[in-house]
Amino acid sequence: MRITKFGHACVRVQGDGGVVVLDPGVFTDAAALEGADAVLITHEHPDHVHPDHLRGLDVPIWTIAAVERLLRREAPEVAERVTVVRPGDRLEVAGTAVEVVGEKHAVIHPDYDRFDNSGYVLESGGTSVYHPGDALTPPGRAVDVLLAPVSAPWLKVAEAVDFVREVAAPTSLAIHDKVYSDVGLDMVAAHMGNLLPAALTFERREPGQQL
Repeated sequence: MRITKFGHACVRVQGDGGVVVLDPGVFTDAAALEGADAVLITHEHPDHVHPDHLRGLDVPIWTIAAVERLLRREAPEVAERVTVVRPGDRLEVAGTAVEVVGEKHAVIHPDYDRFDNSGYVLESGGTSVYHPGDALTPPGRAVDVLLAPVSAPWLKVAEAVDFVREVAAPTSLAIHDKVYSDVGLDMVAAHMGNLLPAALTFERREPGQQL
């Protein structure tokens, strides 16, 4: 499996059967979708889904019902290619096994209604990677790589560290990283280095760089 970090929460996963792109939102260059065989979207926020990126892309999309409704309103021609997933579903997407994990977005503020959100565990060639979307829901199984959110209005660094500890993937790759400056991201990396067990590795990559 080859994992490439793109803008913010977008990651491209090359498995044995093809290329799956997760969460290509407004902070992601459309080039991240070139050659994609399938798209997975965790939830409806624009930093995770950008209809314009999907309009010229004739590939299937798997996502939750809230995103399907958004696409029906804003890009009905795209919505025709959507398959709605639910927590606990097990799929095969572009030759990669996928498990759908979780149901709710992390709390931004108690006065807001909770948004729906589903993460995905992808497995191919004996390697597994977990993208939680905007949630700190553990995958319920061991994974090789955690795509770890590191900056968000709903997240503080202690929670980010504890989530990486809880999932305990041998490697965690920073995602959801456009909210902080480079200085802020360096601070997060320093805290991860200080607070994670020696057996766990935390990595940062620039857009377009592979893990």
